[in-house]
Amino acid sequence: MLLTHAHFDHFHKPSLRKLPAPKIAVMPWGVGDLAHDLGFGRVIELQTWESFSHGEWKVTLTPCKHWGARTLHDHHRGFGGFVLEHHGRRVYHAGDSAYSDCFKEIGRRCAPEIALLPIGAYYPDSFRNVHMGPDEAIAVFRDLGAKWFVPMHYGSFKLSFEEMDAPPRWLKQIAQQEGLSHQLKMLEEGVPQVF
Repeated sequence: MLLTHAHFDHFHKPSLRKLPAPKIAVMPWGVGDLAHDLGFGRVIELQTWESFSHGEWKVTLTPCKHWGARTLHDHHRGFGGFVLEHHGRRVYHAGDSAYSDCFKEIGRRCAPEIALLPIGAYYPDSFRNVHMGPDEAIAVFRDLGAKWFVPMHYGSFKLSFEEMDAPPRWLKQIAQQEGLSHQLKMLEEGVPQVF
């Protein structure tokens, strides 16, 4: 289980308690105290660019431009994305993030093949300090040099003021204009996708 940060839409304790045990939870440094009563067999906290390996799997915590506090008076928790590696294939999960130069470094250091990038919670524009819209997600995809773009962080919770279905519509439009439609993979819940 990879947990990118402590915000309630990413770290929902009642949902996490329902998952079968035993399990390993990997998260940024400073989030582990929230996870110790959730039934995880093992809690691993990583610093940025630190990795954890288990069997044939390796996970690395990557930087992002977001924040990690769970409540208004909580300012010390870590946040980030993850690169998951298995037999030379790499999947990048950005977590939540605004656009920043960190994605160029992630691309250079980790060379992900598949990029799961957030595209929602970008309106009003002040939200772009910690989130990205589809336009910036396309720029991140290019910075990473990934082969496949899987959009996420939209359509489940009303987190901002854009229409719930606006992020994927805008993303498809931009991808078509930039000749990237063949690299865009819109996942459907419960439907497997082979890359």
